[in-house]
Amino acid sequence: MGGPEIERLIGLLAKLPGLGPRSARRAALRLLQHPESRMLPLATALTEAARAVKPCRLCGNLDSRDPCSICDDPHRDHATICVVEGVGDLWALERAHVHRGIYHVLGGTLSALAGTRPEDLNLAPLLGRIEGDEVREVILALGATVDGATTAHWLTERLRPTGVTITRVAQGVPIGGALDVLDDGTLAAALRARRPF
Repeated sequence: MGGPEIERLIGLLAKLPGLGPRSARRAALRLLQHPESRMLPLATALTEAARAVKPCRLCGNLDSRDPCSICDDPHRDHATICVVEGVGDLWALERAHVHRGIYHVLGGTLSALAGTRPEDLNLAPLLGRIEGDEVREVILALGATVDGATTAHWLTERLRPTGVTITRVAQGVPIGGALDVLDDGTLAAALRARRPF
């Protein structure tokens, strides 16, 4: 194929989520075919983002501001904190425009198998916000996994003495989902979370 520079570019692109070696080769080819309009602007944007973007000291979101633009927004409901596992979850909720409060990124979930303990998560700032601010509700928007459920249970026990309302996102049948293709756990959660129609 090409020289070591091309192989290095393909190797780095292949490490990105959703890109395997074949997709990385196609992406590298498109970049290399138009270096002035595609590759150089991308390189500049990557360099600028690497220098400017940092985790928010309050919530853990990634932004070039600290506190981030969400935490610093006076129009957001600062009495409602939505706790998520990672920044990708925060971005997904923001894309959906469903939460007008603020967030807290844990940076993972508790996991006995992976050895992730409470002290490995970004918990201290969350507890500080709940104790110091006028927080009324904490929404646990964690994955429907064993580790997500373990983390939600642990957080509930830890936050209950504060008197804050603790809620969890609903789980069950997705919009457009057919019952006959869902797993048993999803069906069970959907039936348990049923509500009047």
